[in-house]
Amino acid sequence: MVTGETAEVVDLDEARTRRTAIPATPKPDQPETDGIEVDEDAESYDDTPAAEGAPVDAAEDIPADVLARQKDRRPILAEWARSRRAFRAAVKHQTKDAGYVLAYHAVRSPKYAAKTALWAPIGLFRGLGRALHWASAEEGNWNLRQAAAQRGEADTWLKLDARRQRQSVWRWWVLAIGTVINTVALVVILLGPTWWRYVTFVLLLPLLATLGRPADKPITDRVTEGTRYRKLTAELVRRALTSLQLAAINSAVAKDPKAIAFPFDIHRDGPGHIAIVDLPFGVEASEVVARRGRLASAMRLPLDQVWPSPAPGHTGRLALWVGYEPASQMKQPACPLLSDSAKVDLFKPFPFATTPKLDEIFAELMYRNWLFGGQPGSGKTFALRLLLLAASLDPRAEIRGYELKGVGDFAVLEPVMAEYGNGFDDETLARCFAFIEWLYEECRRRSKRIEHYARMGKAPENKVTPELASLKGSGLHPLIAWFDELQELMTSKFGKEAGELLEKIIKLGRALGIVILIGTQIPDKDSLPTGITRNVNSRFCLSVADQTANDMILGTSAYKQGYRATVFQPVTEAGWGVLRGFGAVQSVRSFYVDTTAAGRIVARAVALRTAAGNVPTFPAEREIGPAHSVLDDLARVWPGDEKSVWNETLCGLLAELRPDTYGGWKAAQLTAALKPHTAITVTAVGKRIDGEQTTKRGIVHAELLTAITERDRKRSAD
Repeated sequence: MVTGETAEVVDLDEARTRRTAIPATPKPDQPETDGIEVDEDAESYDDTPAAEGAPVDAAEDIPADVLARQKDRRPILAEWARSRRAFRAAVKHQTKDAGYVLAYHAVRSPKYAAKTALWAPIGLFRGLGRALHWASAEEGNWNLRQAAAQRGEADTWLKLDARRQRQSVWRWWVLAIGTVINTVALVVILLGPTWWRYVTFVLLLPLLATLGRPADKPITDRVTEGTRYRKLTAELVRRALTSLQLAAINSAVAKDPKAIAFPFDIHRDGPGHIAIVDLPFGVEASEVVARRGRLASAMRLPLDQVWPSPAPGHTGRLALWVGYEPASQMKQPACPLLSDSAKVDLFKPFPFATTPKLDEIFAELMYRNWLFGGQPGSGKTFALRLLLLAASLDPRAEIRGYELKGVGDFAVLEPVMAEYGNGFDDETLARCFAFIEWLYEECRRRSKRIEHYARMGKAPENKVTPELASLKGSGLHPLIAWFDELQELMTSKFGKEAGELLEKIIKLGRALGIVILIGTQIPDKDSLPTGITRNVNSRFCLSVADQTANDMILGTSAYKQGYRATVFQPVTEAGWGVLRGFGAVQSVRSFYVDTTAAGRIVARAVALRTAAGNVPTFPAEREIGPAHSVLDDLARVWPGDEKSVWNETLCGLLAELRPDTYGGWKAAQLTAALKPHTAITVTAVGKRIDGEQTTKRGIVHAELLTAITERDRKRSAD
């Protein structure tokens, strides 16, 4: 507590007045405050924080012109006219509607002509009658004359009638002059060229028919009975939001009708309009997004025409975009990859999808790992294949992967893939697991290469760069490894080891130029380990059935935050999903490329790779021979009378026998190739080397012979 003679007595009212940012002079439509703070209107409230260093006290010290310049100015051009995309969308919409209306009326033109011929004569006589009635000025003081006649006031009636006659004199002159002019014009038209008469009839007959038709029978039919598109207005948005049965919104609006505020004007945005809405205090935009169906019902529009989403600023700000027509009826632009001149640099973004506004969304592959999830029919496979098609157009990219569904959706890419497996049998699963083991070893090899180039100053960030990827012989080109229906491997006997290795690869490979793409239907902890989902930085969740699947793919609390792929329907809305990892989370539709079109892209990719001298062959150098041939080859190279042999010894002998097939094999790859044969158990084999006991993984000769016997017996049975 400050005491003493130097203490200063502060007038609190005066201090509060100095601190307030409201100018001392109130606006004309505001009452004098006398230092008392007054709540601002909910729609004009500005909660933007002051810029760092900006003055917050003594607003009266800031010149008025400075304050005016600091205010947000309205754009000179409307939103739809400020970008080529928005302008094209607006013109396209108007042209489409105009074309539809024109075609609609053109089909009904014979009926319109019959109505015109019927009502035009009636309109002619009705028009003449109205002209005579106007010239006589009977309507002028008719009520007054009628009242005078009823009262028997003859003098008054005569005076009123004389006034009417004086008024009608100039009208008769106008009618007479008009009649003469029209007669002369008619004679000129009849004596003139034939096309003059046609033009006159075309212009005059519809006017006469409109004059002669009954009031309840228009000449033309209505194109629509209801509005297909409801232009957004503040009142419409407020009514829709209060129809969502959210107690927080309804109670706030009941107290203050302006509790729902609009910080920006509702404006055109692409093929539709957008409203940025500040919801009442305490209401999050995700709560409205979760009720998208009710919101569309309140606006009397199809579900896929109404697109609410959280807007930047704060969690209570909603972006409500309403299209001119449902998204299912809007034709998606052709995929840019189909262009004959399309090329892809994997170190740069490339087109992947479109928003409901038909804006292009660009995706990236380098330094990323992808997870695609969705129920059958959601378009997951085609979305994943689209990334591989893009990768094929970069001649540096090496593509390897396994389709564990077995239907051949990715077979079209085989000419540009260095390794491709298709199926969910034991042999294919074993090959897939061996591929994952090889990827882990590839991470080790690439890390050494990165270290080497970093010492030379060619890898300043200790990761693969475009220059290193293009350097011949660097071995650091982009490697795209993909797995469709990965749950088939994760739920097999290889699942545990494969999951652990794949998690390590995802963590290590990002900087090493290794990209992992995963597609799965069942995103639970057994079919997709959480260690994998936690480390994937790009996710595309297509149609899923419930909140659990939604959050497994998009991340914890995604459903609560309003990012819900449960609103999409499989098959009918194939390709639609929620994309996360590229800025704002948003609903997009991946470009659709059918197998025929994909074949054209692959053919162009082969031409690019041929020109670059980089066409992978199949089978490639990492090919694991068929499982049954491994048994025969092991029997051929088995050393003498040894009862058991180490795997690494057998790999060396196999490499000598078939270097193209087994060259570079490690003990783990041989173990994976033998797993489908239950008769063989890879176990610890001890041997004495230089007097010391050494134990390594190996197999027993008797078990190898048993496996060969069982295989041959099955062949005979078949």
